[in-house]
Amino acid sequence: MKRPLIAAGLLLLALAGCGTEPQATAATSDTGVNISADQRRVTTTKNDAAAALLPAKVRDRGTVVVGAGFGSGSVPLGFYADDNKTPIGLEIDIAYLVAEALGLRPEIEVTSWENLFVGLDSAKYDVGFSNITVTEKRKQKYDFATYRKDDIAFEAKKGGTWRVTGGKDIAGKTIAVGSGTNQEKILVDWNEANVKAGLPAATIKYFQKNTDTYLALSSGRIDAYLGPNPSIAYHVKTSGETETIGKFSGAGPTLQGLIAATTKKDSGLVKAYEAAIDGVIADGSYAKVLDRWNVSNEAVTQSEINPPGLPLTS
Repeated sequence: MKRPLIAAGLLLLALAGCGTEPQATAATSDTGVNISADQRRVTTTKNDAAAALLPAKVRDRGTVVVGAGFGSGSVPLGFYADDNKTPIGLEIDIAYLVAEALGLRPEIEVTSWENLFVGLDSAKYDVGFSNITVTEKRKQKYDFATYRKDDIAFEAKKGGTWRVTGGKDIAGKTIAVGSGTNQEKILVDWNEANVKAGLPAATIKYFQKNTDTYLALSSGRIDAYLGPNPSIAYHVKTSGETETIGKFSGAGPTLQGLIAATTKKDSGLVKAYEAAIDGVIADGSYAKVLDRWNVSNEAVTQSEINPPGLPLTS
């Protein structure tokens, strides 16, 4: 029997992505996915060359404070285990893996998306691992070391004929999106172009929680949700009630978007992170993490520091 959309929305706060087989001793959800605090994460060895690039104060401290801006949860990117206190998910695994390569212990601090950047600005967080897309605007304030492709997608109720292949297809629709995200910028740019072309504007809606978004989708108050492809692909798979109706690069139509470890500009951390990411790519542990969360199709072959990102006008 198909799971109702609202139930699937609640499930988003409790489930991990699929990949490795669950351990016999680990708690699992009704889908057979490990949702316990005992994640038995993929590990690596210390990369001395990368660690040598760390600022002395971070290396001597032995810890790195990681901002995780997923708030109430975004499966499989970041959310809480069944103990309601242990952060788990793709972004958390990457943060642990890279910290281990640098010989550091990660201190994961879960916060809202907006406060993630406030924390980076104030140096409360050393680095952000939270599905952060490289954009030209963000490059004015932050340094980036990339580690994954960024794809975004539109999700709608299953069985419709509407598909999104470009900006004109959103005209007159009601679409939910996260505030302050690159998805929002792309949606706003498309909307402005449509209005200039004489097409009806789309109505953009914002919700604080994924459960609220999926309740609105289930009830017909919105036509679609635009968000990170890994989250939408997971929800489509587990709910059985929705489908992906369009998939795009998170950096606009002319550039492949990239997700990156994000630090305050000139913090001195970005070169160490680039070297550590390249190391875990080379030793195969990076691929195991992506496979675990079923996002191997978003793998990169090397890290880049501050590559071209979503343009100021996409």
